[in-house]
Amino acid sequence: MTADASGVMEIRGALARLRRTTGVPVAFGGLVDAGHRHIRISELSGNDTFALRSLAVTSGNGLGGKAVALARPCAVADYSSSRQISHEYDAPVAEEGLRSVLAVPVVVRRRVRGVLYGALRTAQPLGDRTLSAAVAAARDVEQALVVRDEARDLLQQALAGREETREVPTGAGPASASRPGAWEQVREAHAALRALAPRISDPALRAELLAACGLLAPVPATPAVSLAPRELDVLSCVAAGATNAATADRLGLRPETVKAYLRSAMRKLGAHTRGEAVTAARRAGLLP
Repeated sequence: MTADASGVMEIRGALARLRRTTGVPVAFGGLVDAGHRHIRISELSGNDTFALRSLAVTSGNGLGGKAVALARPCAVADYSSSRQISHEYDAPVAEEGLRSVLAVPVVVRRRVRGVLYGALRTAQPLGDRTLSAAVAAARDVEQALVVRDEARDLLQQALAGREETREVPTGAGPASASRPGAWEQVREAHAALRALAPRISDPALRAELLAACGLLAPVPATPAVSLAPRELDVLSCVAAGATNAATADRLGLRPETVKAYLRSAMRKLGAHTRGEAVTAARRAGLLP
C-alpha cells in the first residue's frame, strides 16, 4: 500500500468534520493515484448517488483540477454555468445535483497529494466560514500525511540499520567499527517510531509501526519485566538521549507525567538511575 493510498481514513475523517462544522450537505475527496497525475475521488459523504465515485480529476480540469494546478482553494457559485472552470465533469456533478462547490488542495511539502470538496445543492456563494473550515480540514489531512511519511522513512531507516548490525564482517576486528553507529541509528529510529505510533489514526499502519519496533527490540517469550506501553515509550526516548522535557514534547505529555512513567519503569527494572534503567531494559530485550 502506498503512503498516499493509506491516507484514505484521514480524507474520510476530514470530510465528516467539514460537514459537521459547516452544515454543507455534501463533501467528497480523494488522493493522488500512485504513479498518475490525477486525483481519484474515493470518499463521498452526504451523497445521493455514486456518480462521483472513482472519478479521475486531472490537473487543470474542472474545479478540483484547477485547485490542483494552482495549489490553492477554488470555488464556484454555480458549477454548470461557471466560466472560471472547464466542464469535463459536468455530467456526474449534475447527476449528484450539485451547484455551489469549493475545492481545497491537500499540499504536503509543496506537492499536491489530494483534494477536499464541499458542495451545496443550491446556487449560492459559499461563505468564508465554510472556506475556512475546508482549509482547516485539508490542513489536518496534510499533517496526518506528514506523520505517515515520517513514519515510513523512520521504518526504512530502522530496518536498514538493523540489517547493518547483522552484517558481521569477517577478518580483523576493526572492520566491524561501523556496528556501533548502526546500533545508534536503530535505537534512535526505535524511539522515534514509538513516539509516532500513538499519533497514527490508521490502525493498520500503527500496528505495522509497533510490529517494526518489535523487530528492532524482540521481547523474549517470557520477559523478566513487563513495562506498560507508555513506560516503554518514555524509556525509548531516554535511551536515545532525550531529556524529560524533550521526551514530553515528543510524546505530547506533561513533564510531570514523563517523570512518573520513568519512575515506574525504573522501579520495575530495579534501577536507581536513568542509565541503569536503559541498560536493564536492553538486557531484558525491551529496547534495542
